[in-house]
Amino acid sequence: MTNPSALQDQSAFERAVIGTFFHAPTPQKLEVLADVMIVISPVGEITAIIGPDHPDRLAMETKPDIARMPPGTYVLPGMVDLHVHAPQYPQLGLALDEPLEVWLTKYTFPLEAQYADLAFANERYTTLVDDLLASGTTTALYFATQDREATKLLADICIAKGQRALVGKVVMDDPAACPENYRDESPVEAIADTRAVIDHIRSHKDNAGARVLPVITPRFIPSCTDEALQGLGALAAECGCHVQTHCSESDWAHGHVLERFGMTDAAALDSFGLLTRHTVLAHSNFLTADDMDRLAQRASGVAHCALSNIYFANSVFPLRAALERGVHVGLGTDVSGGPSSSMFNACLTTVQSSRMLEEGVDPALPAEQRGRKGSAVSLVTAFHLATAGGGIALDLPIGSFAIGQRFDAMAIDTTTNEGGIRLFGLSDPAAIFEKILYGATRANIETVWVDGRVVAGQAPA
Repeated sequence: MTNPSALQDQSAFERAVIGTFFHAPTPQKLEVLADVMIVISPVGEITAIIGPDHPDRLAMETKPDIARMPPGTYVLPGMVDLHVHAPQYPQLGLALDEPLEVWLTKYTFPLEAQYADLAFANERYTTLVDDLLASGTTTALYFATQDREATKLLADICIAKGQRALVGKVVMDDPAACPENYRDESPVEAIADTRAVIDHIRSHKDNAGARVLPVITPRFIPSCTDEALQGLGALAAECGCHVQTHCSESDWAHGHVLERFGMTDAAALDSFGLLTRHTVLAHSNFLTADDMDRLAQRASGVAHCALSNIYFANSVFPLRAALERGVHVGLGTDVSGGPSSSMFNACLTTVQSSRMLEEGVDPALPAEQRGRKGSAVSLVTAFHLATAGGGIALDLPIGSFAIGQRFDAMAIDTTTNEGGIRLFGLSDPAAIFEKILYGATRANIETVWVDGRVVAGQAPA
């Protein structure tokens, strides 16, 4: 548990948090670190985890900048949201009765086009980042808009607010699929603008620690020409950036790629060089077994968006099958295709949808024909995917409490009457964890840290 050299190297100590910590470094097991001190370096890295019986514990507790969690407050890793459409936040919970292709053209594209007005964009992006941090989302993988300057602005806001974020300018250049007033003029321009955003984020004077990263972001194959996809694949190989896009989300999207290329979405993306260790594919509901093996081979990840899949994906993502085939999976809210920005809700919907897939939903069928056996996942697995799993998919040291990980975390106050947690004297840690996951609201989130710095809530005493 302890890193002895870190205890002796006083330069590695900047601050520490004492309390009880819940994390799930693997999908199978919840770990409870009771009454431990987590030591955090000046750059936000966990350098030591000191148990209550360690001989140096008392001496360490006399140092300044020690935050001790009060009784009834527990610390969880910050949530990692692998799929957020940042400009869609104003339409959260609206127009969800339309098919995906109608929802995009009738509501979503017109809204996103308005972000070319930077004053409009600044107000809405600032509100989004503030709200996500206050809700415990310490890392977000953002689709921005097609507009280069508005995308730079979103990155600037994340840097200023202290959120760990990955921000991508959306590429959509196909005149046959994209509105005239909301598309890239050409593949050359789309790639040049993407490169400009990458350079802006990497050279930002306040982003020396690379807490905010650039992402190459073809919206999805239906919105992009072959030339744009080829150019973005070449850019990914050149710069080593993360890549994000949608993959096989719905019958319509999946069928479009099959008809256009005679191969699945995942195979087509791979042919353009867009499946890498740093790729995250949103949704991916219709992945075949061969697709899953391809993703596992490339070490690419999937952003499982259980809530938005209910509205737009026409199926339930076979999560457990993907995990069993070695695919990296994390969770996403898919704001605003998903009508909730809460990663706590994402965890619960992940469990619920997996059980619906296992048990089936058509009461007219016999029980033995109704579902897909072996599909259910546990709450611990969902929590792992929302934290450590997201970190693994992004290839970032986040999502668990271990030496070398970044201290991105939230303190959950289970005692506040304003929150949704009622323990009624429970003392079993596993039961408390379940109560937190099922009941926590924004009012329960007392403090949020990124890289050991308070970014939302109250700084603990």
